[in-house]
Amino acid sequence: MEWQSKLVLLVVLPAVATDAVLKTQWWSQQPVQVAVWVLGLSTLLGLITWRLRAATPAAALTGAAITASLMYSTATFPYQPWHTALVPILAVSLLAFVSTRIGRSRKQRLGTAERHDGRSAAQVAANLGAAALLCTDIAQSSLAGLHRFAGFRPEQRLLFIAALAALAEAAADTVSSELGQVLGGRPRMITTFSRVEPGTDGGITLAGTLAGIAAAAIVSALGSYALRTSRASFEIAWAGAVFGLLFDSLLGATFERLQWLNNDAVNFLSTLSAAGCALALMVRFH
Repeated sequence: MEWQSKLVLLVVLPAVATDAVLKTQWWSQQPVQVAVWVLGLSTLLGLITWRLRAATPAAALTGAAITASLMYSTATFPYQPWHTALVPILAVSLLAFVSTRIGRSRKQRLGTAERHDGRSAAQVAANLGAAALLCTDIAQSSLAGLHRFAGFRPEQRLLFIAALAALAEAAADTVSSELGQVLGGRPRMITTFSRVEPGTDGGITLAGTLAGIAAAAIVSALGSYALRTSRASFEIAWAGAVFGLLFDSLLGATFERLQWLNNDAVNFLSTLSAAGCALALMVRFH
């Protein structure tokens, strides 16, 4: 089912890369330091992940494009890089890097360890692409006209929190899976609670789930600080991420086990579900 991975990449990369290029042209006509910071930091992050063998060259390039697009979308005046989406992206990357290397020898024995050359471009797009797509100008304009919240324009605030939930879910999924294999013992199937072998699609552990929930809280909190949102927004992003984490396991236990979806498709749909849950909560309670 490699075609599903290619489809995820095709959905994400052209839209995000085009958004980054157009915003580079626009920001270059503004105070030039914004474009310099965005392009410099996103390129640096891509190079670091590649040199650490956390991503293939194509994956590092994909991640750099996604980072640039998200940084442009969340930039404000006066410009401060630590008050953009760079902060939650760094949190997701660091949590993924650390969790994949904890207990690596055990994961290698189980045959579930990450590849030595790191994540592929499709994996990066599946985990980070939904957040980037939500923050493109097209997505923001589609929600224009909603009533105003404090701070950002209404469509921006809604989509930034939804995107933050998607990023938090990506971190939660990776951490729960990686640490669950090391600390959680033998997992149970989420649909039947019967014991299954480690690495089985849809299998969860209590330790892994709690670790994933904690990772979602970290990314949601750092993202809320970076984007200057409220405590309620943090809670909504966190709730959306936890929903997406459980939805990911449910898809794994059903459609992935039936080989209707591959892992990249499951990850992309799970981040979308996290964003959708957060968006619904924002509309419902605000």
